[in-house]
Amino acid sequence: MAAVPNPELRRQVIAIYKQLLYLGRSYPQGYDYFRPRLHRAFMANANLTDEEQIRQGIKRAEFVQKEIEALYFLKRYRTLRKRYDGA
Repeated sequence: MAAVPNPELRRQVIAIYKQLLYLGRSYPQGYDYFRPRLHRAFMANANLTDEEQIRQGIKRAEFVQKEIEALYFLKRYRTLRKRYDGA
């Protein structure tokens, strides 16, 4: 993000980007599918300078993070359930 007026917001954006990249390693369609799309999504908002819009973007990214985590949990739960129900 270029010219973010608030360094704390910049730190938050970088942190959520890194967290999403980390989650993308286990994405069902693969990291090579996930990373370019994540990068494109963040670059589409790189021109934001209004602090409120940046905060909304951070909240949206946190929502996506929770959705991905829920997807992983559900996948793990189903795998474990199959393992124990099938035995």
